[in-house]
Amino acid sequence: MDERHLNLVLMRHAKSAYPSGVADHDRPLAPRGSREAGLAGEWLRANLPEVDAVLCSTATRARETLTCTGVDAPVRYVVQLYGATPGGVISEINKIGDEVSTLLVVGHEPTTSSVALILADTESSNIAAAESMSDKYPTSGIAVLRVPGSWSELEPGGAALVDFHVPR
Repeated sequence: MDERHLNLVLMRHAKSAYPSGVADHDRPLAPRGSREAGLAGEWLRANLPEVDAVLCSTATRARETLTCTGVDAPVRYVVQLYGATPGGVISEINKIGDEVSTLLVVGHEPTTSSVALILADTESSNIAAAESMSDKYPTSGIAVLRVPGSWSELEPGGAALVDFHVPR
């Protein structure tokens, strides 16, 4: 009998453009980013249960990443996810209700990889995935963690890192 678990999907926004005179928060995706975010969405649909809810940074590139994935779930745009600390991201995750079994968080580096590594316990996590992520967490990178229990109780070392995928 499989005990119930929650799925936490941490995604770094896709490759962004650097148009001159555009503030960092407002930078759009580059064409490559749009394509890779679409591939990320295909991978999510093929490999995970349907996403029930999304927390997304308010940055333009994060919003556009989410749109390009084609994920159709209720979204909360969280200004604190832009320039967030790992603890800030975890506290946003802790506010999610347990009716959500698969949560997608679209954010930024270096925070996204830090959150994944902080939450990953050493006993049950995929060590190769953790090492790959520590080495580099490219744009559109997706970390998948399995969370026993509830979102409100999620804390450092409280999840198993099960996969790390970079859509290309």
